[in-house]
Amino acid sequence: MKNKKIFVACDTTNISRIKEIINKTQNLNLKVGYKFGLEFLNSKNGRKFLSKLKNKIIFADLKINDIPNTCVSTIKAIKDLNVNYLTIHISSGLSALKASKKVSGKIKLIGVSILTSLDNQALKEIGFNKNVKKLVLHQAKLANKAKLDAIVCSAQEVKIVKKIFKKEIITPGIRFSSNLNDQKRVLTPKQAYKNGADWLVIGRDITKGTIKKNIQKLINHLSQ
Repeated sequence: MKNKKIFVACDTTNISRIKEIINKTQNLNLKVGYKFGLEFLNSKNGRKFLSKLKNKIIFADLKINDIPNTCVSTIKAIKDLNVNYLTIHISSGLSALKASKKVSGKIKLIGVSILTSLDNQALKEIGFNKNVKKLVLHQAKLANKAKLDAIVCSAQEVKIVKKIFKKEIITPGIRFSSNLNDQKRVLTPKQAYKNGADWLVIGRDITKGTIKKNIQKLINHLSQ
């Protein structure tokens, strides 16, 4: 159990709530990191809070997606924060990925493949001819070429990605139950780890309701 790693998605700008989430998710049976998105990092107190947060594994989910120069500038601008992981869309292109990796330093650069809110039909609607699995596989190859440190993909694609990408695989779209909310390609925590995921990103299933009970529910689920 101790080798199981999760990022708790802190999807709020409320600092008091963030502190509560961090305090109540400390567990010796799990390695826990914390994911912060654009909403938090762009909030009035977001950057200030992260700059003072010590001894925690921090995942800045910026999902950078721009021309190479802008990607590089964005990464340089975040280096004053205590960030361990940072996301960039693989669709930014190989040049942007390579340039970003050169300046990322100690920050682990994570390539984002196809969002878990998208399925084959959604990809067709925005102009992609390949299905989800083929496109994720292609993007995993680009992540390799760019020497990225990790990749984000659905738990449903972990097995095929792992054949190509040998570094860390982070999987969002994790649900304890069949309640999908705004996600489409999801699996349970146990299924995701079985497929080969290194880190799981879990949000509402932990932060909604009683946090400590939800953490225990996760541990019980993984122990079955």
